[in-house]
Amino acid sequence: MNSIEIHNSFSKDAMNNLFPEDRADKFFNALYGDAEEGAYDISFNFKGLEHHKLIFEFQLTQRPGKCLACNLTYGLPEVFSRHPIINIKGMIHKIDTKLPDGIRCIDWTIGNTDEVSSNLHVIPVTILINE
Repeated sequence: MNSIEIHNSFSKDAMNNLFPEDRADKFFNALYGDAEEGAYDISFNFKGLEHHKLIFEFQLTQRPGKCLACNLTYGLPEVFSRHPIINIKGMIHKIDTKLPDGIRCIDWTIGNTDEVSSNLHVIPVTILINE
């Protein structure tokens, strides 16, 4: 497996196309009826390749004047795994199409929220791939 080719497939631009910046506003609009009610921005980032696993993470970054309390983010893995605006299954499908020939996504898991700091929480997403 060509690690460089995989890393190039998930550049910052590619990740912004996969999970556009405005998706957080759409998510909060669906939850609260107003995107301004959201306490954080959401981005999706590629962290690396480890033993037949692609490691990604959702990064939840506190919005100015808002509070990124852990009680707002700890239940999100379950919500993100099935919410149609987050559309993780669709994202996995798009990731699958970006992989080099012969490499495919086999399965995926979403981990627990990790409080990196008071203004940054992350939710890991691990994708098992064949080789």
